[in-house]
Amino acid sequence: MSDQEVLVVQSKIKKYIKAKSGMSTSGAVAKHLSGLIASMCDQAMDAAASAKRKTVMDRDFGTENDGGE
Repeated sequence: MSDQEVLVVQSKIKKYIKAKSGMSTSGAVAKHLSGLIASMCDQAMDAAASAKRKTVMDRDFGTENDGGE
C-alpha cells in the first residue's frame, strides 16, 4: 500500500473524526483507508465486468450499506 496513491482527503477525515468523537487522527489513517477503498473498488470493478458492463455502479459495491434500499 505504501506506493499507492492516497484516495481520500486527509483533512476531511480528521475533521470528521474530531467532530464526531473529539479524537485526533493518526497520519497513517489516510493511507490505510485508501487501501480499503482501492480494494473495494477492485471488487466493484470485478462485479461490473462479471455483469458485462464498463461502468462501475453503486450496486457493484455490495449491499452492506445500501442506504436502506
